[in-house]
Amino acid sequence: MKGSIRVSAKTLDDAITEALIQLGVTSDRLEYEVIEKGSAGFLGIGMKQAVIEAWKKEEEPEITAEDIIKEEFRAERQPEAPKKKEKPARVKEEAKAEPAAEVKKETAAEPAAALEEAAPVKKEVELAKVEDQTIEAVSQFINDTLKAMNMEVKTSASIDEDGALCIDMEGEHMGILIGKRGQTLDALQYLANRVANKHQDGYVRVKLDTENYRARREETLKHLAKNIAHKVKRNRRPVALEPMNPYERRIIHSALQSDPYVTTHSEGEEPYRKVVVTLKR
Repeated sequence: MKGSIRVSAKTLDDAITEALIQLGVTSDRLEYEVIEKGSAGFLGIGMKQAVIEAWKKEEEPEITAEDIIKEEFRAERQPEAPKKKEKPARVKEEAKAEPAAEVKKETAAEPAAALEEAAPVKKEVELAKVEDQTIEAVSQFINDTLKAMNMEVKTSASIDEDGALCIDMEGEHMGILIGKRGQTLDALQYLANRVANKHQDGYVRVKLDTENYRARREETLKHLAKNIAHKVKRNRRPVALEPMNPYERRIIHSALQSDPYVTTHSEGEEPYRKVVVTLKR
């Protein structure tokens, strides 16, 4: 397999962990073949190390639900064209000529740290108090959607300390609902946000979770960040991680921001943007 590496360790789990570190990927992006399972031997005599051949999954990065949300909110913030109908056609042409694309370019040219470390745009908006009718509408939407997917799921709603509406889902085969790297869950969360904000004034944020996936994913990324930092310190060479969405990149930045020996920055354009970990000079 092109780009594969051979890794050996005391146990199969240790070999897989080392492959994750060397390839700079999370477990859902790793494929491997067991060459030797390894054995402990008798009283340490005849011990054999586990050996695997590992490689990255070859696939094109996908547009995530967060990317869709960003495009949606960007479109909503564009100047309202209907209000300019009464003006002469010439004025309309001048308005259209305003370089919206240039504004985007200027934003993209800002330092990566300023963009990545900043809080999400939506966090700047003051959240409205979630009304009962909104909770009922979102819960009904989720239940109807999952029923159409032939999934029997129990939902429970709560308001977190930030004032966001949290919906937790319980049932069988929740892996289908989570999807690859949480993309199905993110897509459903985006739709739930749209439903919530059509039922009351002010801005409401909806967070969907199941089987504690959000916390587990965050812990996985934090663990990966520390392993990558250790490798950078050991080899004294920068390591680029796989492309991630803005939320996951912020987790990596945050996990390593207090490390006195390494620093992080992002490179590339969405949806191929990735975090690079380097030694501090």
